[in-house]
Amino acid sequence: MKQFTIFFTIFISFSVTSFGQGKLKQAEESLTIEEEINKSITKPKHNTYSSNSNDSDGNFLTEAIARLFVHAFLYASYYAVIESPVEREHRASNAFITKHPYSNSNKGNYSYNWDDDSEIFRTTVSNRFIFETNKLYGNHLNIDMKLLQRVGLEMNYLQLWEENANFRNNTLAIYTALAKYQRVRTERFNAWWGLGAAYIDGDVDELGFTYGLGAELFFTKPFSLESNFNQTLINDSSVNKFNALLNFHKKHYKFTGGYEYLKVGDVSFSTFSVGVGVSF
Repeated sequence: MKQFTIFFTIFISFSVTSFGQGKLKQAEESLTIEEEINKSITKPKHNTYSSNSNDSDGNFLTEAIARLFVHAFLYASYYAVIESPVEREHRASNAFITKHPYSNSNKGNYSYNWDDDSEIFRTTVSNRFIFETNKLYGNHLNIDMKLLQRVGLEMNYLQLWEENANFRNNTLAIYTALAKYQRVRTERFNAWWGLGAAYIDGDVDELGFTYGLGAELFFTKPFSLESNFNQTLINDSSVNKFNALLNFHKKHYKFTGGYEYLKVGDVSFSTFSVGVGVSF
């Protein structure tokens, strides 16, 4: 009965306050309410019993087979996540970072040969203005660093604002840091995965584990198609970010337009995006 009362109180308060509120406030509450529900639930206690049996040391054959499967899984995972033997023989295995896409060639972020257009380290800073309505808009700042052919670091700052005539204006900020591995590195296409952490500011005020995936296709000079996905786990819920962008490259600069999708807890945002970036 106590748990039902807590759930009912939370539901009623959320329903009343969310009416007329902005989407950003509802998004924050959808994350924080998960935490309140989790704290209100007490886990039942379980008694543990110990017993002595003839097979207390386990079956040697079963353990050996299980160990074999674990090793096989780890072996296959390494090939899937890092590099397979077939890929190791390809020129892309030793591809070099370019100074910028389409630098005196039709190559994208990587080149099979080291030449005047190659770099050991490259940073790309981009800034995009995003908007869902004239009342809900934001800014998306991204710093992407590539180094030593395969690894990289990405720092991302997403700031949203919402004007609300009935309540005070709302804001939401998401800070993300990812350590990235460039899984596929060809002259026309590259793909990556990454692990890291994200901090949700405001009323949520939580730090969570995050992972990401992304790819970019340089299909014809001076254009490329780019897509990225990122998920952060917060209070048994998640914050999902996805974008699909068309880039126009001009020397060290790129001009970007496209679509960005954001889901914070139970609340979704579909926004258009336009911006500019520079590589150095």
